[in-house]
Amino acid sequence: SVPACCSARYNLALLAFFGFFLLYALRVNLSVALVDMVEPNTSLAKNTTSNVCPEHSSTINVPRNTTGEKYSWDADTQGWILGSFFYGYIITQIPGGYLASKIGGKLLLGFGVFSTSVFTLLTPLAANLGVGYLIAVRALEGLGEGVTFPAMHSMWSSWAPPLERSKLLSISYAGAQLGTVVSLPLSGLICYYMNWAYVFYIFGTLGVLWFFFWMWLVSDTPETHRSISRAEREYILSSLKDQLSTQKSVPWRPILESLPLWAIVVAHFSYNWTFYTLLTLLPTYMKEILRFDAQENGFLSALPYFGCWLCIILSGQIADYLREKQNLSTVCVRKSFTLIGMIGPAVFLVAAGFIGCNYALAVAFVTISTTLGGFCTSGYSINHLDIAPSYAGILLGITNSFATIPGMVGPVIAKNLTHNNTVGEWQTVFYIAASINLFGAIFFALFASGEVQDWAVSGYHLHRN
Repeated sequence: SVPACCSARYNLALLAFFGFFLLYALRVNLSVALVDMVEPNTSLAKNTTSNVCPEHSSTINVPRNTTGEKYSWDADTQGWILGSFFYGYIITQIPGGYLASKIGGKLLLGFGVFSTSVFTLLTPLAANLGVGYLIAVRALEGLGEGVTFPAMHSMWSSWAPPLERSKLLSISYAGAQLGTVVSLPLSGLICYYMNWAYVFYIFGTLGVLWFFFWMWLVSDTPETHRSISRAEREYILSSLKDQLSTQKSVPWRPILESLPLWAIVVAHFSYNWTFYTLLTLLPTYMKEILRFDAQENGFLSALPYFGCWLCIILSGQIADYLREKQNLSTVCVRKSFTLIGMIGPAVFLVAAGFIGCNYALAVAFVTISTTLGGFCTSGYSINHLDIAPSYAGILLGITNSFATIPGMVGPVIAKNLTHNNTVGEWQTVFYIAASINLFGAIFFALFASGEVQDWAVSGYHLHRN
């Protein structure tokens, strides 16, 4: 095979890594900044903190910057502001996959990040104009980000040799986890020492910078790449020659009737339920139940995603090693990794609800739970490329549309279940997430496939007529 170092496909993975790093930084920075944007007396969190656990904060009194504007938004309004992103995000999933197959993933992903960055730069202005403007800007950011994953999947369908799929995709998508890891504490520090508006200015500017590198260095296919070596081009093209379809029309009906695709949908939905519930509510749980100080909170909230990031990178290497060297079938690897990545988190999540005030254990359990979830990236998460490389972008658009619903619904349900912030209420939230995870894992293990489906290969229509 062709050496990985400095190759065009690994350069693509690296640039994509930074792209997804920024996308997630742009996505989660609001959850941190929002704490500072709201007048302290507006959210009634103060008097509903459950007094189960003693407080433990080693507060260092740093003179805090308080120059940022403050707004009087109640809890419901804040919920709408945080949720608005997903309303835009869900709309562009399937069109994103379809467009990528038509105009190529490079432009789509490039402009997805670019527009998200521009709207991020406009966020402080929008907040000043009023809450409606802020919600609109966040929904527009969601529209921009919605095309990015389908566009990337679409690009990998022409760039990733089948036996390097887990490696290349796990590198590029691991950027998302690391973006969460870095931007949670970093946004907290920016709010603390400068003011919340700079959170949006700094990340927005970086996104615009990335866009220029992307447009300059990347191409849609190995054939059109300026500086790729001949050996690498041949290697990629020959590895994909029986996998891609040349037909121009999308076989929508067989796609929607495909059971292996629905196996991915169910797994993706279930995994995201836990992921989004934790992403949006972990800081709340730590503050209200375990009584952490917010400064410690940023770093501890980031810890689980750091574990997940490590796990994604490592499991991608392991998955391809098992397929290439140990001759394990693709479907066997995808199913085992999905089972580990969904049942593991379910077990530790439930355990996290039962350890009382031992907050070191609570953090450890939540961290292990999120870390094990990283196995899913080499499980169901890239299975679209196994079953239909030509339509991977469209398939991801379909599964990600369903998988965005938990982002809209999960946190709302969790907030409704935890009105009094008792440990019992939180146990219910963890129970629900764990059982949804369990169901998704079993469904995927029963119905997933690792083979390219008949409808995804060129000659398919000929046999039908």
